[in-house]
Amino acid sequence: MRGRAVIGLVGLGVVALLLYLLSGVMLPFVAGLALAYLLDPMADRLQRWGLGRLSASLLILAMFVVGLVVILLIVVPLAANQISALVTTLPGMVSRLQGIIVERVGPILTRVGGADVLNDLQSSVGALVGQGGTWFLAFLKSLWSGSQALVSIASLLVVTPVVAFYLLVDWDRMVATVDGWTPPRHRTTVRRLAGEIDRAIIGFVRGQTLVCLILGTFYAVGLFFVGVNFGVLIGMIAGFLTFIPYVGTLVGFLLSVGVALVQFWPTSDWLHIGLTVAVFVVGQFFEGNVISPKLVGDSVGLHPVWLMFALLAFGSLFGFLGLLLAVPVAASIGVIVRFAISRYLQSPLYYAEEPILIQKREG
Repeated sequence: MRGRAVIGLVGLGVVALLLYLLSGVMLPFVAGLALAYLLDPMADRLQRWGLGRLSASLLILAMFVVGLVVILLIVVPLAANQISALVTTLPGMVSRLQGIIVERVGPILTRVGGADVLNDLQSSVGALVGQGGTWFLAFLKSLWSGSQALVSIASLLVVTPVVAFYLLVDWDRMVATVDGWTPPRHRTTVRRLAGEIDRAIIGFVRGQTLVCLILGTFYAVGLFFVGVNFGVLIGMIAGFLTFIPYVGTLVGFLLSVGVALVQFWPTSDWLHIGLTVAVFVVGQFFEGNVISPKLVGDSVGLHPVWLMFALLAFGSLFGFLGLLLAVPVAASIGVIVRFAISRYLQSPLYYAEEPILIQKREG
């Protein structure tokens, strides 16, 4: 038993080392594997409707490629223009926000602590904003360099669909082969664990994707009708970052309220500022009480803190490759840990009245 555990740990260490050393090269292949895994249920459904596996795989990949091309040609240029405009105006908005803070809070702070307190506040806010921007840019740079050191975006877009197609065609055969490698005495347990991992990954990815789309659309439409500058872009950013628990809502709220203050404060338009806050309050309420419980639920078993740690840790280590691996690895570890705890709670080690070593010595 101990020998098998050592072999397993050594194998995991070798795999992690290879992922770290070859992260740039492996990104298209891991992305293709993830795409084939997500599209396999659709291929199985088309097979039940009478299509062959090859025809079903070709149809699915063709639809995916067409959708991707539409996104690249229409959505990406619009978003890029909006992002460029937002980045250009961001320093001015930060300066204006500092001015608003000094205007409203400055007299109180000066009366309580003197002029030095107000100066310290201004420098602290500026340093905090600067450090936050530097950290965010450094994180994006690490993702970019970690994933694109050896392979370009063009090769990623070309290789990934090809890899996904071949894996999708042979998916059932590969699963049957791996199942045949499992020792018969452990096959039932391994199949059950694999099924739980599969349900956790699929449930989270599908449910959280729908949550991101619904909330992103709600925030974008809400901010657009309120009249907030860059409202559609902020809503899209908030919806996309909702994949990381609480981060999307927090980032979207801070961005939208900051823009609303700069835009509506000079005219004392409290109504639009309040409506901006209300958009995110209503969105967060429905996400926590209606959308996420219905679409994701508690059966997935991914705690928000554990998921945030996995995304940040794997993203820092392996770039975009790590972001692709974070959810399946986190879900797998969660299922295995729950299985190990259940076995421990049923074992003599848990139920023994005295430590086993002491019983052996007394015997």
